[in-house]
Amino acid sequence: MVEGYKSVNEFIHSAYQIETIYHTSTIAPKLLNLSQKINFEEISLNIIEKISTLKTPQDVIALVKIPAWPPLHYTTLQKKFSLVLDGIQDPGNMGTIIRTADWFGIDQVICSEDSVEVYNPKVVQATMGSLSRINVHYTDLATIIPQINLPVFGALLEGENIYNTQFGTEGLLIMGNEGNGLRPEIKALINKAITIPRAGNAESLNVAIATAICCSEIQRNKMLATNK
Repeated sequence: MVEGYKSVNEFIHSAYQIETIYHTSTIAPKLLNLSQKINFEEISLNIIEKISTLKTPQDVIALVKIPAWPPLHYTTLQKKFSLVLDGIQDPGNMGTIIRTADWFGIDQVICSEDSVEVYNPKVVQATMGSLSRINVHYTDLATIIPQINLPVFGALLEGENIYNTQFGTEGLLIMGNEGNGLRPEIKALINKAITIPRAGNAESLNVAIATAICCSEIQRNKMLATNK
């Protein structure tokens, strides 16, 4: 379920298949420019409020078919960076991470099987439409990572300063669970432990914020390498 005009519009212009768009009369004129192949159904604001997951419901909700993603092919991970998420539980964090990946041009996100469901309405909402452009896979990380012949970077409290790290132009970036970090069996698969240097007294960083900082530094490294 996708809520809000902006997010719905993003999914319309993606590979996802829209089942039905439910909307109020207020927003109906704005929907005239959208695809005519989609089934539109006008409903009252009262009904929108009953089915919406938001505290302040939007005027449009789309019912979107969950795709059957093809198996993860390692060739799709070559010559670029992909995100690996180990046990991310909070829907807001997952959605923000997907939105961050989209901003930095990362189109593959690989999740452990116990990570929060990406089609959870709160996750979908937090992605602000970015989910429509990101391929998300759920798999056994301990089995899959050793089969991928790429550098593996892991965000830890003890590691090399990310601002001194040479990331190169391809690899996997692993981010861990909000409270427990990376599991020991996943930590053992890391080639390079990295850390964001702390200047203050906070015990830790939110995982979505930490992901954004790491992605930014990876992108900066790639730009420097390209300009040499």
